[in-house]
Amino acid sequence: MSASKKRRSVSTFAILLCVLLLVAAATWLAQGRTYTDPETGEAAEVVAVGLSDILMAPINGWHDAGDVIGFVFCLGAFLSLVTATGALETGIQVLVKNLKGREMALIWILMFVFSIGGTTYGMGEETVGFYILLAATMMAAGFDPLVGAATVLLGAGSGVLGSTINPFATGAAVAAAGVDVNMGVVYALGVVLWLVTYFISACFVSRYAKAVRDRKGSILTAAQMDACRAAYGTSAEIDAGTRLTGRQKGVLVIFGLAFVVMILGFIPWEELSGSVFHAFGWSAVLTGNPFGWWWFDDAAIWFLLMGILIGLVGLDDKGKIMRCIISGFADMICVNLVIALARATSVLMSVSGLGTWLVEASVTALSASGLPAAVFGFLDYLLHIGLSFLVPSSSGLAGLSSPIVSPIVAGMGWSVETSIMINVAANGFVNLFTPTCGFIMGGLALARIPYETWVKWAVKVLAVIGIVTGAILTAAMLVLS
Repeated sequence: MSASKKRRSVSTFAILLCVLLLVAAATWLAQGRTYTDPETGEAAEVVAVGLSDILMAPINGWHDAGDVIGFVFCLGAFLSLVTATGALETGIQVLVKNLKGREMALIWILMFVFSIGGTTYGMGEETVGFYILLAATMMAAGFDPLVGAATVLLGAGSGVLGSTINPFATGAAVAAAGVDVNMGVVYALGVVLWLVTYFISACFVSRYAKAVRDRKGSILTAAQMDACRAAYGTSAEIDAGTRLTGRQKGVLVIFGLAFVVMILGFIPWEELSGSVFHAFGWSAVLTGNPFGWWWFDDAAIWFLLMGILIGLVGLDDKGKIMRCIISGFADMICVNLVIALARATSVLMSVSGLGTWLVEASVTALSASGLPAAVFGFLDYLLHIGLSFLVPSSSGLAGLSSPIVSPIVAGMGWSVETSIMINVAANGFVNLFTPTCGFIMGGLALARIPYETWVKWAVKVLAVIGIVTGAILTAAMLVLS
Protein backbone atom coordinates (compact mmCIF):
# COMPACT_ATOMS: atom_id res chain seq x y z
CA MET A 1 0.00 0.00 0.00
CA SER A 2 2.69 2.46 0.97
CA ALA A 3 4.70 1.52 -2.13
CA SER A 4 1.66 2.21 -4.31
CA LYS A 5 1.17 5.58 -2.70
CA LYS A 6 4.83 6.34 -3.22
CA ARG A 7 4.63 5.54 -6.94
CA ARG A 8 1.66 7.89 -7.37
CA SER A 9 3.24 10.70 -5.39
CA VAL A 10 3.98 13.93 -7.23
CA SER A 11 7.05 15.83 -6.09
CA THR A 12 6.90 19.45 -4.99
CA PHE A 13 9.22 20.39 -7.85
CA ALA A 14 6.90 18.74 -10.40
CA ILE A 15 3.90 20.68 -9.05
CA LEU A 16 5.75 24.00 -9.20
CA LEU A 17 7.08 23.28 -12.68
CA CYS A 18 3.55 22.53 -13.94
CA VAL A 19 2.32 25.84 -12.45
CA LEU A 20 5.21 27.66 -14.13
CA LEU A 21 4.39 26.15 -17.54
CA LEU A 22 0.67 26.94 -17.15
CA VAL A 23 1.47 30.58 -16.42
CA ALA A 24 3.78 30.68 -19.45
CA ALA A 25 0.96 29.29 -21.63
CA ALA A 26 -1.41 31.91 -20.20
CA THR A 27 0.92 34.70 -21.36
CA TRP A 28 0.69 33.36 -24.91
CA LEU A 29 -3.12 33.42 -24.78
CA ALA A 30 -3.24 36.93 -23.28
CA GLN A 31 -0.57 38.41 -25.55
CA GLY A 32 -1.40 41.94 -26.70
CA ARG A 33 -3.99 42.65 -23.99
CA THR A 34 -3.63 46.19 -22.66
CA TYR A 35 -3.42 47.36 -19.06
CA THR A 36 -2.24 50.40 -17.11
CA ASP A 37 1.32 50.14 -15.83
CA PRO A 38 1.07 50.88 -12.06
CA GLU A 39 4.53 52.49 -12.00
CA THR A 40 4.24 54.83 -15.01
CA GLY A 41 0.45 55.15 -15.33
CA GLU A 42 0.79 54.54 -19.07
CA ALA A 43 -0.81 51.87 -21.25
CA ALA A 44 1.15 48.64 -21.67
CA GLU A 45 0.58 45.24 -23.28
CA VAL A 46 0.90 41.68 -22.06
CA VAL A 47 4.00 40.10 -23.58
CA ALA A 48 4.21 36.40 -24.39
CA VAL A 49 7.20 34.86 -22.63
CA GLY A 50 9.78 32.98 -24.69
CA LEU A 51 11.79 29.85 -24.07
CA SER A 52 14.62 31.87 -22.53
CA ASP A 53 12.19 33.50 -20.07
CA ILE A 54 10.92 30.08 -18.96
CA LEU A 55 14.40 28.59 -18.64
CA MET A 56 15.71 31.61 -16.74
CA ALA A 57 12.65 31.93 -14.47
CA PRO A 58 14.02 29.65 -11.69
CA ILE A 59 17.36 31.51 -11.69
CA ASN A 60 15.57 34.87 -11.63
CA GLY A 61 13.30 33.47 -8.92
CA TRP A 62 16.42 32.64 -6.89
CA HIS A 63 17.63 36.24 -7.28
CA ASP A 64 14.18 37.67 -6.52
CA ALA A 65 13.90 35.60 -3.35
CA GLY A 66 17.56 36.10 -2.43
CA ASP A 67 16.81 37.73 0.92
CA VAL A 68 14.51 34.87 1.98
CA ILE A 69 16.96 32.25 0.70
CA GLY A 70 19.83 33.82 2.64
CA PHE A 71 17.66 33.83 5.75
CA VAL A 72 16.79 30.15 5.32
CA PHE A 73 20.46 29.19 4.83
CA CYS A 74 21.47 30.97 8.04
CA LEU A 75 18.47 29.48 9.82
CA GLY A 76 19.69 26.05 8.74
CA ALA A 77 23.12 26.75 10.24
CA PHE A 78 21.45 27.94 13.45
CA LEU A 79 19.30 24.80 13.74
CA SER A 80 22.25 22.56 12.94
CA LEU A 81 24.26 24.06 15.81
CA VAL A 82 21.32 23.77 18.20
CA THR A 83 20.81 20.14 17.22
CA ALA A 84 24.49 19.34 17.71
CA THR A 85 24.29 20.41 21.36
CA GLY A 86 21.44 17.95 22.03
CA ALA A 87 19.57 20.73 23.84
CA LEU A 88 16.61 20.84 21.47
CA GLU A 89 15.90 17.12 21.53
CA THR A 90 16.26 16.95 25.32
CA GLY A 91 14.21 20.12 25.77
CA ILE A 92 11.39 18.71 23.66
CA GLN A 93 11.35 15.51 25.71
CA VAL A 94 11.30 17.45 28.98
CA LEU A 95 8.49 19.69 27.70
CA VAL A 96 6.37 16.76 26.57
CA LYS A 97 6.99 14.95 29.86
CA ASN A 98 5.89 18.01 31.86
CA LEU A 99 2.80 18.51 29.68
CA LYS A 100 1.64 14.91 30.02
CA GLY A 101 -2.16 14.98 29.63
CA ARG A 102 -2.22 18.66 28.62
CA GLU A 103 -0.81 18.43 25.08
CA MET A 104 -4.04 19.74 23.52
CA ALA A 105 -3.68 23.02 25.40
CA LEU A 106 -0.24 23.43 23.80
CA ILE A 107 -1.82 23.33 20.33
CA TRP A 108 -4.37 26.05 21.16
CA ILE A 109 -1.79 28.27 22.86
CA LEU A 110 0.85 27.99 20.13
CA MET A 111 -1.67 28.56 17.34
CA PHE A 112 -2.89 31.71 19.08
CA VAL A 113 0.67 33.00 19.51
CA PHE A 114 1.39 32.42 15.82
CA SER A 115 -1.89 34.09 14.89
CA ILE A 116 -0.86 37.22 16.77
CA GLY A 117 2.26 37.36 14.64
CA GLY A 118 0.12 36.93 11.54
CA THR A 119 -2.39 39.68 12.29
CA THR A 120 0.23 42.20 13.45
CA TYR A 121 3.01 41.90 10.91
CA GLY A 122 2.05 39.16 8.43
CA MET A 123 4.20 36.39 9.89
CA GLY A 124 4.91 34.12 6.92
CA GLU A 125 8.49 33.50 5.82
CA GLU A 126 9.49 33.99 9.46
CA THR A 127 7.65 30.76 10.35
CA VAL A 128 9.91 28.49 8.27
CA GLY A 129 12.19 27.68 11.20
CA PHE A 130 9.27 26.64 13.39
CA TYR A 131 8.02 23.84 11.11
CA ILE A 132 10.68 21.29 11.99
CA LEU A 133 10.67 22.35 15.66
CA LEU A 134 6.90 21.96 16.08
CA ALA A 135 6.79 18.83 13.93
CA ALA A 136 9.40 17.18 16.19
CA THR A 137 7.63 18.38 19.34
CA MET A 138 4.22 17.07 18.28
CA MET A 139 5.71 13.79 17.17
CA ALA A 140 7.34 13.34 20.58
CA ALA A 141 4.01 14.19 22.22
CA GLY A 142 2.35 11.21 20.53
CA PHE A 143 0.85 13.03 17.56
CA ASP A 144 2.38 13.23 14.08
CA PRO A 145 4.47 15.86 12.25
CA LEU A 146 1.45 17.17 10.35
CA VAL A 147 -0.02 18.40 13.64
CA GLY A 148 3.08 20.52 14.15
CA ALA A 149 3.05 21.87 10.59
CA ALA A 150 -0.67 22.68 10.84
CA THR A 151 -0.11 24.44 14.15
CA VAL A 152 2.36 26.77 12.46
CA LEU A 153 0.69 27.22 9.08
CA LEU A 154 -2.94 27.57 10.20
CA GLY A 155 -1.95 29.49 13.33
CA ALA A 156 -0.01 32.21 11.53
CA GLY A 157 -2.30 31.96 8.50
CA SER A 158 -5.45 32.66 10.50
CA GLY A 159 -3.84 35.87 11.73
CA VAL A 160 -2.76 36.91 8.23
CA LEU A 161 -6.26 36.24 6.90
CA GLY A 162 -7.63 38.55 9.59
CA SER A 163 -4.83 41.11 9.40
CA THR A 164 -5.35 44.17 11.59
CA ILE A 165 -2.20 46.30 11.78
CA ASN A 166 -0.26 44.16 9.29
CA PRO A 167 1.53 46.79 7.14
CA PHE A 168 2.13 44.33 4.30
CA ALA A 169 -1.56 43.53 3.82
CA THR A 170 -4.04 45.88 5.49
CA GLY A 171 -1.58 48.78 5.53
CA ALA A 172 -0.69 48.33 1.87
CA ALA A 173 -4.35 48.08 0.80
CA VAL A 174 -5.35 51.20 2.76
CA ALA A 175 -2.37 53.19 1.46
CA ALA A 176 -3.21 52.26 -2.14
CA ALA A 177 -6.97 52.90 -1.83
CA GLY A 178 -6.83 56.63 -2.59
CA VAL A 179 -10.05 57.29 -0.63
CA ASP A 180 -10.96 57.91 3.01
CA VAL A 181 -11.00 54.75 5.12
CA ASN A 182 -12.45 54.26 8.61
CA MET A 183 -9.65 52.31 10.27
CA GLY A 184 -11.85 51.40 13.24
CA VAL A 185 -14.13 49.42 10.93
CA VAL A 186 -11.13 47.80 9.21
CA TYR A 187 -9.66 46.73 12.55
CA ALA A 188 -13.01 45.40 13.78
CA LEU A 189 -13.49 43.28 10.64
CA GLY A 190 -9.91 42.06 10.92
CA VAL A 191 -10.37 40.96 14.52
CA VAL A 192 -13.60 39.08 13.69
CA LEU A 193 -11.98 37.28 10.74
CA TRP A 194 -8.84 36.54 12.75
CA LEU A 195 -10.57 35.05 15.81
CA VAL A 196 -13.18 33.07 13.85
CA THR A 197 -10.53 31.59 11.57
CA TYR A 198 -8.27 30.81 14.54
CA PHE A 199 -11.11 29.00 16.35
CA ILE A 200 -12.03 26.92 13.28
CA SER A 201 -8.38 26.03 12.64
CA ALA A 202 -7.60 25.12 16.25
CA CYS A 203 -10.70 22.91 16.44
CA PHE A 204 -9.71 20.96 13.32
CA VAL A 205 -6.05 20.58 14.34
CA SER A 206 -6.83 19.48 17.90
CA ARG A 207 -9.49 17.04 16.70
CA TYR A 208 -7.04 15.43 14.27
CA ALA A 209 -4.33 15.37 16.94
CA LYS A 210 -6.66 13.57 19.34
CA ALA A 211 -7.56 11.03 16.65
CA VAL A 212 -3.88 10.35 15.92
CA ARG A 213 -3.07 9.96 19.61
CA ASP A 214 -6.06 7.77 20.46
CA ARG A 215 -6.07 5.52 17.38
CA LYS A 216 -2.36 5.78 16.56
CA GLY A 217 -3.42 6.53 13.00
CA SER A 218 -2.03 9.21 10.70
CA ILE A 219 -2.50 10.52 7.18
CA LEU A 220 1.26 10.08 6.74
CA THR A 221 2.51 6.70 5.50
CA ALA A 222 4.93 4.57 7.50
CA ALA A 223 7.74 5.48 5.08
CA GLN A 224 7.00 9.19 5.53
CA MET A 225 6.99 8.85 9.30
CA ASP A 226 10.37 7.08 9.16
CA ALA A 227 11.75 9.92 7.02
CA CYS A 228 10.50 12.43 9.59
CA ARG A 229 12.13 10.55 12.48
CA ALA A 230 15.42 10.44 10.61
CA ALA A 231 15.22 14.17 9.83
CA TYR A 232 14.24 15.30 13.33
CA GLY A 233 16.54 13.02 15.31
CA THR A 234 13.91 12.94 18.06
CA SER A 235 12.91 9.74 19.79
CA ALA A 236 9.23 9.04 20.22
CA GLU A 237 10.01 7.39 23.54
CA ILE A 238 10.31 9.81 26.48
CA ASP A 239 12.74 8.72 29.19
CA ALA A 240 11.36 9.58 32.62
CA GLY A 241 14.86 10.43 33.81
CA THR A 242 15.62 12.93 31.04
CA ARG A 243 17.13 16.15 32.41
CA LEU A 244 18.63 19.25 30.86
CA THR A 245 22.24 20.06 31.71
CA GLY A 246 23.30 23.58 32.63
CA ARG A 247 24.82 24.06 29.19
CA GLN A 248 21.69 22.84 27.46
CA LYS A 249 19.56 25.23 29.50
CA GLY A 250 21.83 28.07 28.39
CA VAL A 251 21.46 26.96 24.76
CA LEU A 252 17.66 26.94 25.01
CA VAL A 253 17.65 30.42 26.55
CA ILE A 254 19.69 31.70 23.59
CA PHE A 255 17.43 29.71 21.24
CA GLY A 256 14.29 31.36 22.60
CA LEU A 257 15.93 34.78 22.67
CA ALA A 258 16.84 34.46 18.99
CA PHE A 259 13.20 34.13 17.95
CA VAL A 260 11.97 36.82 20.35
CA VAL A 261 14.47 39.34 18.97
CA MET A 262 13.57 38.38 15.40
CA ILE A 263 9.91 39.11 16.11
CA LEU A 264 10.81 42.44 17.75
CA GLY A 265 12.82 43.28 14.66
CA PHE A 266 9.97 42.63 12.23
CA ILE A 267 7.09 44.27 14.13
CA PRO A 268 6.42 47.71 12.55
CA TRP A 269 6.97 49.75 15.73
CA GLU A 270 6.86 53.06 13.88
CA GLU A 271 3.32 52.26 12.71
CA LEU A 272 2.25 51.48 16.28
CA SER A 273 4.03 54.13 18.29
CA GLY A 274 6.67 56.63 17.26
CA SER A 275 8.01 56.92 20.80
CA VAL A 276 8.51 53.16 21.16
CA PHE A 277 10.15 53.07 17.76
CA HIS A 278 12.65 55.78 18.65
CA ALA A 279 13.43 53.98 21.91
CA PHE A 280 14.69 51.07 19.80
CA GLY A 281 17.20 53.21 17.93
CA TRP A 282 20.11 51.56 19.76
CA SER A 283 19.25 48.22 18.14
CA ALA A 284 20.71 49.44 14.82
CA VAL A 285 24.10 48.38 16.17
CA LEU A 286 23.26 44.77 15.26
CA THR A 287 22.64 45.09 11.52
CA GLY A 288 22.49 48.80 10.74
CA ASN A 289 18.69 48.76 10.95
CA PRO A 290 16.77 49.28 14.22
CA PHE A 291 13.88 47.09 15.35
CA GLY A 292 10.87 47.78 13.16
CA TRP A 293 13.02 48.08 10.03
CA TRP A 294 14.42 44.55 9.94
CA TRP A 295 14.07 42.41 6.85
CA PHE A 296 15.38 38.95 6.04
CA ASP A 297 19.01 40.00 5.63
CA ASP A 298 18.93 41.38 9.18
CA ALA A 299 17.29 38.22 10.53
CA ALA A 300 19.82 36.06 8.65
CA ILE A 301 22.88 37.62 10.27
CA TRP A 302 21.14 37.59 13.66
CA PHE A 303 20.49 33.85 13.50
CA LEU A 304 24.01 33.15 12.27
CA LEU A 305 25.45 35.10 15.22
CA MET A 306 23.17 33.34 17.69
CA GLY A 307 24.09 29.98 16.17
CA ILE A 308 27.78 30.67 16.69
CA LEU A 309 27.06 31.75 20.27
CA ILE A 310 25.12 28.53 20.85
CA GLY A 311 28.08 26.56 19.51
CA LEU A 312 30.45 28.33 21.90
CA VAL A 313 28.15 27.67 24.86
CA GLY A 314 26.96 24.15 24.11
CA LEU A 315 29.75 22.35 22.23
CA ASP A 316 32.91 20.93 23.77
CA ASP A 317 34.62 20.80 20.38
CA LYS A 318 34.61 24.41 19.15
CA GLY A 319 36.05 23.28 15.82
CA LYS A 320 32.69 21.60 15.17
CA ILE A 321 31.00 25.01 14.81
CA MET A 322 32.07 25.55 11.20
CA ARG A 323 31.24 21.96 10.27
CA CYS A 324 27.74 22.45 11.67
CA ILE A 325 27.30 25.70 9.74
CA ILE A 326 28.25 24.00 6.47
CA SER A 327 26.01 21.03 7.27
CA GLY A 328 23.11 23.36 8.08
CA PHE A 329 23.53 25.18 4.78
CA ALA A 330 23.51 21.84 2.98
CA ASP A 331 20.29 20.77 4.73
CA MET A 332 18.52 23.85 3.34
CA ILE A 333 19.48 23.46 -0.32
CA CYS A 334 16.30 21.53 -1.19
CA VAL A 335 14.11 23.99 0.74
CA ASN A 336 15.67 26.97 -1.02
CA LEU A 337 15.30 25.36 -4.43
CA VAL A 338 11.58 25.02 -3.69
CA ILE A 339 11.38 28.69 -2.66
CA ALA A 340 13.21 29.79 -5.83
CA LEU A 341 10.97 27.72 -8.12
CA ALA A 342 7.85 29.01 -6.35
CA ARG A 343 9.04 32.60 -6.88
CA ALA A 344 9.77 31.85 -10.56
CA THR A 345 6.03 31.94 -11.31
CA SER A 346 5.72 35.46 -9.91
CA VAL A 347 8.75 36.52 -11.95
CA LEU A 348 7.12 35.30 -15.18
CA MET A 349 3.90 37.15 -14.43
CA SER A 350 5.83 40.30 -13.65
CA VAL A 351 7.97 40.37 -16.81
CA SER A 352 4.99 39.55 -19.02
CA GLY A 353 2.50 41.92 -17.35
CA LEU A 354 0.03 39.03 -17.05
CA GLY A 355 -0.65 39.57 -13.34
CA THR A 356 -1.37 43.29 -13.69
CA TRP A 357 -3.65 42.76 -16.69
CA LEU A 358 -5.63 40.00 -14.98
CA VAL A 359 -6.21 42.10 -11.87
CA GLU A 360 -7.17 45.25 -13.77
CA ALA A 361 -9.41 43.55 -16.32
CA SER A 362 -11.30 41.32 -13.87
CA VAL A 363 -11.77 43.94 -11.15
CA THR A 364 -12.92 46.59 -13.62
CA ALA A 365 -15.44 44.21 -15.21
CA LEU A 366 -16.86 43.18 -11.84
CA SER A 367 -17.05 46.74 -10.56
CA ALA A 368 -18.93 47.90 -13.66
CA SER A 369 -21.50 45.10 -13.50
CA GLY A 370 -24.11 47.06 -11.52
CA LEU A 371 -24.67 44.31 -8.95
CA PRO A 372 -26.19 44.86 -5.46
CA ALA A 373 -23.66 45.50 -2.68
CA ALA A 374 -23.92 42.03 -1.09
CA VAL A 375 -23.64 40.17 -4.41
CA PHE A 376 -20.72 42.39 -5.43
CA GLY A 377 -18.99 41.65 -2.12
CA PHE A 378 -19.33 37.89 -2.54
CA LEU A 379 -18.17 37.91 -6.17
CA ASP A 380 -15.32 40.27 -5.30
CA TYR A 381 -14.21 37.76 -2.67
CA LEU A 382 -14.27 34.91 -5.21
CA LEU A 383 -12.43 37.09 -7.71
CA HIS A 384 -9.64 37.92 -5.27
CA ILE A 385 -9.28 34.24 -4.37
CA GLY A 386 -8.59 33.56 -8.04
CA LEU A 387 -6.24 36.52 -8.37
CA SER A 388 -4.31 35.48 -5.26
CA PHE A 389 -3.21 32.27 -6.96
CA LEU A 390 -1.39 34.37 -9.51
CA VAL A 391 -0.36 37.20 -7.16
CA PRO A 392 0.36 35.50 -3.80
CA SER A 393 2.05 38.61 -2.39
CA SER A 394 -0.36 40.49 -0.09
CA SER A 395 1.27 43.85 -0.77
CA GLY A 396 1.49 43.07 -4.49
CA LEU A 397 -2.20 42.25 -4.76
CA ALA A 398 -3.12 45.28 -2.66
CA GLY A 399 -1.08 47.56 -4.90
CA LEU A 400 -2.73 46.16 -8.03
CA SER A 401 -6.40 45.92 -7.02
CA SER A 402 -7.01 48.44 -4.23
CA PRO A 403 -6.48 51.56 -6.42
CA ILE A 404 -9.12 50.22 -8.82
CA VAL A 405 -11.70 48.72 -6.47
CA SER A 406 -11.72 51.25 -3.62
CA PRO A 407 -12.67 54.38 -5.63
CA ILE A 408 -15.44 52.48 -7.45
CA VAL A 409 -16.83 51.06 -4.20
CA ALA A 410 -16.69 54.51 -2.59
CA GLY A 411 -18.47 56.04 -5.58
CA MET A 412 -21.27 53.49 -5.25
CA GLY A 413 -21.69 54.40 -1.57
CA TRP A 414 -20.64 50.95 -0.44
CA SER A 415 -18.21 49.92 2.31
CA VAL A 416 -14.62 50.61 1.25
CA GLU A 417 -13.45 49.03 4.50
CA THR A 418 -15.11 45.74 3.57
CA SER A 419 -13.60 45.80 0.08
CA ILE A 420 -10.15 46.25 1.64
CA MET A 421 -10.67 43.30 3.97
CA ILE A 422 -11.98 41.22 1.05
CA ASN A 423 -8.63 41.81 -0.62
CA VAL A 424 -6.70 40.94 2.55
CA ALA A 425 -8.79 37.91 3.58
CA ALA A 426 -8.93 36.32 0.12
CA ASN A 427 -5.16 36.57 -0.22
CA GLY A 428 -4.64 35.21 3.30
CA PHE A 429 -6.97 32.30 2.57
CA VAL A 430 -5.19 31.30 -0.63
CA ASN A 431 -1.81 31.52 1.09
CA LEU A 432 -2.88 28.66 3.34
CA PHE A 433 -2.41 26.21 0.47
CA THR A 434 -1.18 27.73 -2.82
CA PRO A 435 1.99 26.08 -4.22
CA THR A 436 3.24 29.48 -5.40
CA CYS A 437 3.74 30.53 -1.76
CA GLY A 438 7.41 29.94 -1.02
CA PHE A 439 7.23 29.71 2.77
CA ILE A 440 4.51 27.05 2.66
CA MET A 441 6.44 24.88 0.23
CA GLY A 442 9.71 25.52 2.05
CA GLY A 443 8.25 24.88 5.50
CA LEU A 444 6.53 21.66 4.45
CA ALA A 445 9.72 20.48 2.76
CA LEU A 446 11.69 21.21 5.94
CA ALA A 447 9.16 19.23 8.01
CA ARG A 448 9.30 16.39 5.44
CA ILE A 449 5.57 16.61 4.71
CA PRO A 450 4.63 16.23 1.01
CA TYR A 451 2.59 19.11 -0.37
CA GLU A 452 -0.14 16.83 -1.70
CA THR A 453 -0.47 15.26 1.76
CA TRP A 454 -1.00 18.71 3.28
CA VAL A 455 -3.71 19.56 0.72
CA LYS A 456 -5.43 16.21 1.20
CA TRP A 457 -5.57 16.70 4.98
CA ALA A 458 -6.43 20.41 4.92
CA VAL A 459 -9.19 20.37 2.29
CA LYS A 460 -12.02 20.19 4.84
CA VAL A 461 -10.78 22.91 7.17
CA LEU A 462 -9.96 25.10 4.17
CA ALA A 463 -13.47 24.64 2.79
CA VAL A 464 -15.00 25.68 6.13
CA ILE A 465 -12.67 28.68 6.47
CA GLY A 466 -13.36 29.78 2.89
CA ILE A 467 -17.15 29.55 3.26
CA VAL A 468 -17.31 31.21 6.69
CA THR A 469 -14.95 34.02 5.62
CA GLY A 470 -17.03 34.65 2.50
CA ALA A 471 -20.22 34.76 4.56
CA ILE A 472 -18.74 37.26 7.05
CA LEU A 473 -17.51 39.57 4.29
CA THR A 474 -20.75 39.36 2.31
CA ALA A 475 -22.76 40.22 5.42
CA ALA A 476 -20.38 43.09 6.22
CA MET A 477 -20.74 44.55 2.73
CA LEU A 478 -24.53 44.39 3.07
CA VAL A 479 -24.72 45.85 6.59
CA LEU A 480 -22.04 48.53 6.28
CA SER A 481 -23.01 49.84 2.83
